[in-house]
Amino acid sequence: MPSRFLSLISLLCLSPILHAQQEAPPRLQIYGGYSYISNSINGIPGSRHALNGWDASIAFKPWHNVRFKIDVPGYRGTNLGAKVDTYAIMGGAQYSHRVRRETLYVEGVAGDAGANKYWGPNGLLGQTVAFAAFVGGGLDTPITKHIAFRVDGGFQYFYFALDTNKTLIPYTIPGLPSNFGRVSSGLVWQF
Repeated sequence: MPSRFLSLISLLCLSPILHAQQEAPPRLQIYGGYSYISNSINGIPGSRHALNGWDASIAFKPWHNVRFKIDVPGYRGTNLGAKVDTYAIMGGAQYSHRVRRETLYVEGVAGDAGANKYWGPNGLLGQTVAFAAFVGGGLDTPITKHIAFRVDGGFQYFYFALDTNKTLIPYTIPGLPSNFGRVSSGLVWQF
């Protein structure tokens, strides 16, 4: 009986030590990679053109698996005779859950978006300040201790308007897209 009691006490004393040795989540995550959205911001019906670009983000120290995140995507292309150069600066939250080696996450960010001055069809003057939001999720697969491969996707929202009369009063053309699908992949540096 005393040996069982002694074993139980030693097990209870060792369990907090073993729990403390589990790997702590990284304090920072810096991500960079390729990104794709399903349409151009001036892609009216009958003339749709997907845009390629990049995505960069930084996620800060977690609190109960929730991180504050800053996300900055940018896209370039040509549609309807106009060059389109779009970017956004968004902030929000990312909730992560670890499953074995992989980390699954969901995120929601919102902020400001901008585009080149003449992004409208045939080079019409466009509004350069707009609203952007992204809701989605993804998967991080570790490559090394500090590097992981990330794949994510979701719903990207951009609200842009045109200034067709060059009066600086924005006008939204019916059919001008604001909802996009977004897919990204790249590397995450975690430390």
